[in-house]
Amino acid sequence: MRSKRVAFHTLGCKLNYTETSMLWQQLHGNGYEKVGFDDAADVYVINTCSVTDNADKECRRIVRKALHANENAKVVVTGCYAQLKPNEIASIDGVSTVIGAQDKFRLADILDEIETDSHQAVYSCDINDVVTYKASYSVGERTRAFLKVQDGCDYSCTYCTIPLARGKSRSDSVSNTVQQANDIAHQGVKEIVLSGVNIGDFGYSNGIERRQETLLQLIQALEESCTGIERFRVSSIEPNLLNNAIIDLVASSKRFVSHFHIPMQSGSDTILKAMKRRYLTKLYRERIEHIKGVMPHACIGADVIVGFPGETEIEFAETVAFIESLPLSYLHVFTYSERDNTEAILFDNVVPQNIRQQRNKFLRQLSEQKRDAFYRQHLDSVRSVLWEGENDGDYMHGYTDNYVRVRTNYDAALVNNVTPVLLKQIDNGEVVGQIMSVVHSLA
Repeated sequence: MRSKRVAFHTLGCKLNYTETSMLWQQLHGNGYEKVGFDDAADVYVINTCSVTDNADKECRRIVRKALHANENAKVVVTGCYAQLKPNEIASIDGVSTVIGAQDKFRLADILDEIETDSHQAVYSCDINDVVTYKASYSVGERTRAFLKVQDGCDYSCTYCTIPLARGKSRSDSVSNTVQQANDIAHQGVKEIVLSGVNIGDFGYSNGIERRQETLLQLIQALEESCTGIERFRVSSIEPNLLNNAIIDLVASSKRFVSHFHIPMQSGSDTILKAMKRRYLTKLYRERIEHIKGVMPHACIGADVIVGFPGETEIEFAETVAFIESLPLSYLHVFTYSERDNTEAILFDNVVPQNIRQQRNKFLRQLSEQKRDAFYRQHLDSVRSVLWEGENDGDYMHGYTDNYVRVRTNYDAALVNNVTPVLLKQIDNGEVVGQIMSVVHSLA
């Protein structure tokens, strides 16, 4: 008897990708074979996102794509959108099963339950009942792994549905997280990215009780106890939770790299207050300046939302001026979209869609300028690059410790290795690098 075939499609953040990887590991242990999403599978699993307003349209498109490959397949939808709007998803033609946050990691058992059942099944719950933490990491497709260290969020930002989709802040213990990192190291991975919804809030065990553990202690433990990993990278962390002790520890570390991604959302204090963010521009600037003071070569990225209700030309100009005044390396720019069950959906002074798009375009152009300026600062210097395995038309790519994207001629011997590279020139949004061994041979 042939193995049951499963295909996955993941939308949204890196956290979703780590959880999809875990779901596959569960099914692999239950005798499933993974195939591409364009191939004929017995089960298609769609892990959804809820951050943007086109989740419904995107989900419908992917369901149609699955059924086009096999009209008799089971189509399972899980993830944030499935938690927020299970009945809306259940109304999509072809969806067999909808799984919310509480049951997401019971996928293998649920597939057994529905295997011979032609009726649609919806597994939904009250988000307040979601208090368990499930560890996960993604590995096997790249030279780096994304390790989930935290889930959920206790913040009440007026534009955000993530607390409604993922529940309260919770995380694993330091010791268990270190063990997962060691498990990843044994698979030959050279870099781990610490991921989560709000990783600076690391320490809650079940969304209610707080252990006497912090993100700082986790970083210290990984630095001291996980020798098989050459690089650790901290993913997005809130500026109010990124204290100087964390920054200084990263600055002195031999393996935590000089790269931070720090959500800003707006450079206007008026808008930050309306968003119910937990900082103002003064604190944000202090964090950036402290990082650059101890790590001049650090890469710093930021999230920015444009078109939030009440964002006039004055507030947008404040955001632009604030960004221009900071040594940021790149931006992730998001256009504000109305989300059900958020405070901001009721706010007045809605920004027209065309204005939102114009502001998005302007900041994306500013991001390119910031990135190129950051790259130019590092030309003619030598940085360590971890090379990835993709062969892109005789070229390969990798990232420096401080997140400069580098290109060189493809060499299979370089894959998943860290090498010193001379950064030569900028070309089409990336830096052309020359391997130092080649430089030496020409000297």
